[in-house]
Amino acid sequence: MARYTGPVCKLCRREGQKLFLKGTKCFTEKCPIERRPYAPGQHGQAAARKRKASEYAHQLREKQKVKRIYGVSEKPFRNLFEKAAHQTGITGENLLVALESRLDNIVYRMGFGSSRKEARQLIRHRHVQVNGRTVDVPSFQVEPGDEVRIAAKSKDILPVQASLAAKTRPTTVGWLAVDEGTRTGRMVGRPTRADIPLAVQEQLIVELYSK
Repeated sequence: MARYTGPVCKLCRREGQKLFLKGTKCFTEKCPIERRPYAPGQHGQAAARKRKASEYAHQLREKQKVKRIYGVSEKPFRNLFEKAAHQTGITGENLLVALESRLDNIVYRMGFGSSRKEARQLIRHRHVQVNGRTVDVPSFQVEPGDEVRIAAKSKDILPVQASLAAKTRPTTVGWLAVDEGTRTGRMVGRPTRADIPLAVQEQLIVELYSK
C-alpha cells in the first residue's frame, strides 16, 4: 500500500495545526508551522489570503486531517467508513472508534511507540503479540478483553525503551490498562467519543461521504 514518505511537517502546515506525527519530537523540536503558519508550496501564502473556504473544502480538510493523524490511506479509510455506516449508533463516532481500535493506534496509546508510524513499524517487524500470537498487520482490529504485548525478545529494544521513558508521551486513555514493566496492555472496554482525545469534527466526514 502506498504511503506518504515526505516531510510530515508539511502535512501539519497543510492542515493548519500540529498533528503530532513525529511523536515526542513534536514536543522537543520547533515546529515549522510556528514559523510558517500557512500551507506549503509556492501558492501557500496567497491561498491564505483568498476568500473564505467553501463547505466542501472544510469537509475535505477534516477528512484529510483524520486520515493523516491515523496514517490511513483513502481506500482503507473509506472501507472503515462503510462499515461504520452500517453499524448501529452515530456513524462518525463509529468511525473514530474503529480507527482507535486499530492495533497500531493501540500500541501507540499504550506508550510502546512514540508515534503511530513507529508503532506500525514495530508491528510490521513482528515485535507485537495479541493474545499470545504475533500479529504483523497494523490495521488489525483489537477487541475488548484482548491482550497486547511486546514480544519477550523485543521488550528492551531501543524504540520501546525510548518511548516509555519519554516525558512527553501521551497519557494512557482510560479504556486501556497498561503494565509498563511487562510491556503488556489490555483493552478493557470499547471507547466512546468522550474517551477519544481528538479535536476533530467527524460529522463533516460523514457529510462529505454522504454526498
